[in-house]
Amino acid sequence: MANGLPEIQYYEHELNIRRVIEQSDLQGLDQALNICDLSSVERKHRLWQKLLPRIKPFYAVKCNDDPVVVKLLAELGAGFDCASKNELKLVLGFDVSPERIIFANPCRPVSHLEYAREKQVANGTVDNEFEVYKLHQHYPDSNLIVRFKSEAKEAQCPLGDKFGCDADVDAAALMLLAKSLDLKVTGTSFHVGSGCSELEAYDRAIKKAKNLFKLGGLLGYDMDFLDIGGGFPGSDDGKFKRIAESVNTSVQRHFPDERVQIIAEPGRFFVAAAFTLVCKIHAKREIRNEAGKLDTVMYYLNDGVYGSFNCILYDHQVVTAEHYLDEADALPQLKSLIWGPSCDAFDKISEDLFLPNLNRGDLLGFRNMGAYTMPIASPFNGFDVPKTLYFRAI
Repeated sequence: MANGLPEIQYYEHELNIRRVIEQSDLQGLDQALNICDLSSVERKHRLWQKLLPRIKPFYAVKCNDDPVVVKLLAELGAGFDCASKNELKLVLGFDVSPERIIFANPCRPVSHLEYAREKQVANGTVDNEFEVYKLHQHYPDSNLIVRFKSEAKEAQCPLGDKFGCDADVDAAALMLLAKSLDLKVTGTSFHVGSGCSELEAYDRAIKKAKNLFKLGGLLGYDMDFLDIGGGFPGSDDGKFKRIAESVNTSVQRHFPDERVQIIAEPGRFFVAAAFTLVCKIHAKREIRNEAGKLDTVMYYLNDGVYGSFNCILYDHQVVTAEHYLDEADALPQLKSLIWGPSCDAFDKISEDLFLPNLNRGDLLGFRNMGAYTMPIASPFNGFDVPKTLYFRAI
């Protein structure tokens, strides 16, 4: 380990997952294995800069707080969206300046606010009057970013029930309250929902932000900060390109003045495709029908919904398994069901899929497993969370 971080292995041309598996000693390993391609994160950063040049990415640490990934993004010059004291500590530990951080949690414990004040992390979101009073008491020289609600009609994880004030009434009231308390409102924020599928959602929200900037000007605020949130896809570059085109058009229409700093909070965009999870089959059962004919093969893996596959529950992700058998051994394909390792019958990973006739010790791979997986994983029933191997192109 260098500086307390795991070793990074280097490859030429393209990372071959199957070759990594063949060269790794997995037979004696009970843990599942994450294979992280850091060059995928770099490619995503270049793609962002190409398609959204005006909008600075502030990586949503909650999506995947892997220190190796955070360090890489810090070196690439990204900003960071933090939601807690510990996330602030992680990011600041890589010499990220406070100006590159937004404390994007509208409801924070006092001790976390005091830590942010100590470290001079001034930019933070607010969506209710109680938080405004809390900031007046504990961090009066902070920069208030008013978060308003503007959800997409289609999103994997809508957030409006929990965060964001009404843009037409409540946001104005918060700005007036802040003015009466001599606090600084420097911008606005919104989040259309994680995994947004509606292109028009960003334009609606950016238009609302423009109206709030006008109100801020009438109140004497010099507002120069717009946070357009997250929701950007991580495994579909075509969809991201369409979203970027829509966002660019909307930004140019409503915020042509480039003195306004515009940021976003991409999470899954950077890391979803960078991680492949490799699991081992440790048990197998065959289910036969009344005639004695094989109906379904059930496989039990060393990771499940209480570990990395919590993304199925929390993030509504549909996972796809791939085997590593040679083509000649991959037939016939049998109806299969995949379970996690715990004693809970809720721990079901996938069903009604077709796989070769696999055996104990065989491996299954799952791509696009970098978002909302490891940070939420737990050692339920005493099972270990996966270990991670890191790779980067030369």
